[in-house]
Amino acid sequence: MDRSTRQAARRPRALTELTALHCLLLPLTRTRQDRRWVTVSWTLGALHLGLLERRDRLSAADALTLIRGNLPATTVGASRFAGVLAMASDLVDGRLARRQAAVSPFGDYADSFADAAFWTWLAVRHEPSHTVRAAAIAAWAAPIAAVTAVAIRRGTMPERPRPALLRPAAAMQGVIALRHLLRR
Repeated sequence: MDRSTRQAARRPRALTELTALHCLLLPLTRTRQDRRWVTVSWTLGALHLGLLERRDRLSAADALTLIRGNLPATTVGASRFAGVLAMASDLVDGRLARRQAAVSPFGDYADSFADAAFWTWLAVRHEPSHTVRAAAIAAWAAPIAAVTAVAIRRGTMPERPRPALLRPAAAMQGVIALRHLLRR
């Protein structure tokens, strides 16, 4: 925690951008629980600014990723188009990061956590199929829990697993987004 606080203090511009982004999200929330979601997102972002490495600010891709991770807490997350919007933002933030050479461990981990937060939330809250919900938890929550447990045990973030051929989470995004969009 002390190291994370020092890393955030070394990046005042990034901390200010992170704070401003989350302050812009707060008016889009509906409940106290939604505001807590945004607050937890800000806290996690602030405690991991050291993962920006040599950068002293958030990239546009980082901001888009953080917005996606907070969609469940906003009025936009209530829309039946939320899954499609999340998929589109995931594609755009990846392209932006590569085009702007703004790929960093911060963005990489934030992308994984944003996907896990959004898609697990969408499946648990809106998916009627127990099987699809269980698959969503297996695709996103289980890997995040495993990486977090290793990080806590080691005191440093491990490389996250990246399956080359089979990407079950990507396939699950399409299934859940389409089912949510078509549900009346």
